[in-house]
Amino acid sequence: MRLAFLIPPMMLLAACGSGEKTSGEGTEISINADGDSGGVKINAGKDGGKIKIDGEDGTAINIDVPDFVDLDIEGDFDIDGVKLYPGSHVTKVDVNATDRGGTDKATVKLGFTSPAAPKVAADWMAGEFGKQGVKVTRTGDTLAGKTSDGEDFTISFGPDGKAAKGEVVIVKS
Repeated sequence: MRLAFLIPPMMLLAACGSGEKTSGEGTEISINADGDSGGVKINAGKDGGKIKIDGEDGTAINIDVPDFVDLDIEGDFDIDGVKLYPGSHVTKVDVNATDRGGTDKATVKLGFTSPAAPKVAADWMAGEFGKQGVKVTRTGDTLAGKTSDGEDFTISFGPDGKAAKGEVVIVKS
């Protein structure tokens, strides 16, 4: 299966969250990878996850994954060297990828919370992109640009009391 190389890192992602258990919060992760030879689906959260692997011949493997790895999504995430606003927390990760007929496409969505108001967080991230030489456009509290690898991205911020919540969307087509 062409997507088999994704299984080891996906198992780590599926098992993330032990550090979040005590607070009652955790990052919810959903990964769907589909190709001509089959697919992989992972759903995980603070209490563990499930991995499902389907082969083109109808075979399937279902695995329950316990919560035993503390994965630092906030620390590992960046777009061309720019991280989320300091103190932000990733609340959700959705990955949808396909590789059919020689064309691969992917969309990654990260939901997050930020301790700063939307305008403050957007200002800070726009400044950080400028320091890295990444051109972004801004409409209100939404940033848009293109990564050095050519993927389009948007980062939107909305109010969440005195803080912000938002979403990062990265699209490879």
